[in-house]
Amino acid sequence: MKKILFPTDFSEVANNAFVYALKLADAIGAEIITLHVYELPQLDYMNVPVYLLDIYEVTELSNFENYKHHIPVLRSLAEEFNLEHIKISNVLENGNLIDNIHKIATDDHIDYIVMGTKGVESFAATFLGSVTEKVMHHSKTTVLAIPKECSFEPIKSILFITKYKSSDQLQLQKVIELAYIFHSHIDCLYVAAFDKLDERLITDWQQAVNYEDIAFHNIPSEDVEGGILNFIDSNNIDMLAMALHQKGFFEGLFHISLSKKLAFHVTIPILAMHE
Repeated sequence: MKKILFPTDFSEVANNAFVYALKLADAIGAEIITLHVYELPQLDYMNVPVYLLDIYEVTELSNFENYKHHIPVLRSLAEEFNLEHIKISNVLENGNLIDNIHKIATDDHIDYIVMGTKGVESFAATFLGSVTEKVMHHSKTTVLAIPKECSFEPIKSILFITKYKSSDQLQLQKVIELAYIFHSHIDCLYVAAFDKLDERLITDWQQAVNYEDIAFHNIPSEDVEGGILNFIDSNNIDMLAMALHQKGFFEGLFHISLSKKLAFHVTIPILAMHE
């Protein structure tokens, strides 16, 4: 059985992302492992050793009680969407969140990590260097990031960002696997500022890809990130997929002009895959 790891802080952002985790689990026949991580306080003032054990015990008890309180909320969400049949196990850990995610993803052979991200109004400021971004770049597991503003809709159209390099085809196959499950259309897109794309590359991809509902695009534009965002907006894209070898992509995609931030809101899931 496939496995989905769902790190949560029990916030509204996380609960919203949990719906996507449930839907994905139902579609691919997976179980969900929820993970809540807390850190013990770092205390360095005088006389703390006398009370340190008590402080740690109170902290652990408080986190455990909070954990017990919120687990039923997740199960209620599953029932609300008629997905209570999905197997859900819950893990509470102490320590560093990134380290715990990486350990469980590795030890339990996790197939997907599903996480919530913060709101549109602060997306550019918080996404870079955020927990989600760090997980994407430190874990070899495919990550599905869900912005707070996402409201679950069937994944009918997936946009895959590519430069039509042979190294991107492995990631495209992962996208195709999901597209088969969701019956989705796939758009492959390369937006280039100055590089002229050899059209034979697209021809080679068309011949190599074994999926009927797919289209290949090459858009010349000096505003690469704006071209991508406009394509998403104009084509009713439901999910953005990319390979993480594309250095600087997040920096470019979310540090855009204020007018574009106002004109376009990032409200679709982002599927991030390693080579």
